[in-house]
Amino acid sequence: MIYHQRLGGTTHTFDGLVDLLAKATPRRSGDELAGCAAHSDAERAAAQWALAEVPLTTFLEDMVVPYETDEVTRLIIDGHDRAAFQAISHLTVGGLRDWLLAVAATPGAAATLAAVAPGLTPEMVAAVSKLMRNQDLIAVAHAVEVRAGFRTSIGVPGTLATRLQPNHPTDDPRGIAAAVLDGLLLGCGDAVIGINPATDSPQATADLLHLLDEVRQRFDIPTQSCVLSHVTTTLGLIEAGAPVDLVFQSIAGTEGANSGFGVNISLLREANEAGRSLRRGTVGDNVMYLETGQGSALSAGAHLGTGGKPVDQQTLETRAYAVARDLDPLLINTVVGFIGPEYLYDGKQIIRAGLEDHFCGKLLGLPMGVDVCYTNHAEADQDDMDTLLTLLGVAGCPFVIAVPGADDVMLGYQSLAYHDALYARKVLNLRPAPEFAAWLDNLGMLDPTGRILPTSPHASPLRALTRGAA
Repeated sequence: MIYHQRLGGTTHTFDGLVDLLAKATPRRSGDELAGCAAHSDAERAAAQWALAEVPLTTFLEDMVVPYETDEVTRLIIDGHDRAAFQAISHLTVGGLRDWLLAVAATPGAAATLAAVAPGLTPEMVAAVSKLMRNQDLIAVAHAVEVRAGFRTSIGVPGTLATRLQPNHPTDDPRGIAAAVLDGLLLGCGDAVIGINPATDSPQATADLLHLLDEVRQRFDIPTQSCVLSHVTTTLGLIEAGAPVDLVFQSIAGTEGANSGFGVNISLLREANEAGRSLRRGTVGDNVMYLETGQGSALSAGAHLGTGGKPVDQQTLETRAYAVARDLDPLLINTVVGFIGPEYLYDGKQIIRAGLEDHFCGKLLGLPMGVDVCYTNHAEADQDDMDTLLTLLGVAGCPFVIAVPGADDVMLGYQSLAYHDALYARKVLNLRPAPEFAAWLDNLGMLDPTGRILPTSPHASPLRALTRGAA
């Protein structure tokens, strides 16, 4: 279908739904690189105007990526809940925006939004996000409640959990242990203690898994560990009896991009079942940890949709959440600025993308976290990350990632520091995951209001941990 929109005396024409979605997207460098971005602000505004009039039912009939050639599309369409969709089936994309904002302002919003989530497709959610201001994305995401659990509960209202990321360029156990201890003493690690290994060697991965599991058991820490190796490596380690808590994998929004990661939906389902079969959780059985990022399909050359047209990176990112939703994960996060300025050029684009990803993921029913991050060659700095962290905290983000000093020396990018999580919890009146908060309190590390106590080399909580680690 060809879409036309007259604006300011000019008629703008959009060659199908794929083109319309791309042109309606807020400006970002990845879409410009792919050649699908709007050529002017006027064209973008016209595309958003036209997109607002598209019925939601169109997304069930006009595929962004062909059904016949893409298993992610088949997952989306075959798994669509028509009954849940009935409540909003009469709406256009613009009508959905108005409905979401109205619901978000009412008591009982969380239940209403949860009920409709199975009826939303990623393309519908991506489309409506393109019509929303940052304020709209925050308001609706704040109203959505999504919970998951393993040894800690993720997504409990009033909490902000953290992934403690103790990466080391050579996987030195002493360096990793020091980073873990540092993070724990600052109240981080309730989402997961997760290491990006320097290699994907099964033996090295097993060694790291045993290290983290020993620390966890030694101090009776209510959290989960993960070594972010390829899913096939983790499957082999499960068979070998390694202490695997969470099964990790990067995923994307097209079959071709997932193939580039060496995975498909069948393999991911197998891994999910294997992880659950270990029954290592205590408060839940969500075992998958998934990561995504705008631009991953483009970087794999797997971003073309119906008619061979490039699909915008935010729509493809949201399609990855269909894969995640099928796996019912404990954790999923977008590594929002990690892929580089070729896809998100500066702080403004990174902030917008982080809010979009969080909104879209939560609206689709996922415990959606964000790695608030950027690479050193992007036009961004830590002030931008402070802004995004604060906005995500207001929006009810389930978890963020924290590394020593905000500088990941192994992956070579900037994220959040452990202290940044303390800042967000303080100013936004948030707490760690409840099970983890109780552990901190038992160690004497919380004040009467639930805040992490300042520590020194002579403080009793520090002595309690370091005596065991010595």
